Amino acid sequence: MVLQILLGLPFLISHPIAYISRAFNLGRVFIHFWSVNFKFIPEPLFVSKELAVSLLIAHLVLLAAFTHYRWCKHEGGLLKFLHSRFVSLKKSDKSGSSFKILNKEHIVTTMFVGNFIGIVCARSLHYQFYSWYFYSLPYLLWRTPFPTLLRIFLFIGVEICWNIYPSNAYSSALLLCLHLVILWGLWSAPSEYPYVDHKAHKEKRKEK
Repeated sequence: MVLQILLGLPFLISHPIAYISRAFNLGRVFIHFWSVNFKFIPEPLFVSKELAVSLLIAHLVLLAAFTHYRWCKHEGGLLKFLHSRFVSLKKSDKSGSSFKILNKEHIVTTMFVGNFIGIVCARSLHYQFYSWYFYSLPYLLWRTPFPTLLRIFLFIGVEICWNIYPSNAYSSALLLCLHLVILWGLWSAPSEYPYVDHKAHKEKRKEK
């Protein structure tokens, strides 16, 4: 995030409005023919602002829901998480204590699921966009509570949909359904403790 701001800083200083409006062009109209995920929607609806706004709202709602009920579940939700971090920050300034360390698996899961939510709610996915989440898909499937056979079928199904050219109403509808099933699996997966066990962490450091 910081690196992205630094790279764009010369443009933000010289032409801020033009840079931001082009970088976040929410009014862009995509070509219906190239859509892999919404080819089943009639073209007038596909290019409409109503669909764009609906998907944007769905994206924000899903991110908020996962943040509050999944990623910050052990803290009691997003607001309590922010409050606890604020309190910990004040205490650390006085006592020099440190924050709890998030385990690597929780960090990776949060990043991959957040990216996948963006994929599910994307206005249009073109063929090159498969690279956005292909390598994270096996990991995401194994984070679901589904049987192994179903995970494999879901992966193969997504792969087949992306390899149909040109996409059609059936392949795009199937892809959306598969995405939603995976998303439901990620939502219903058992919640795990997100922090590193301090005792185990100290023992590993001593061994090194």
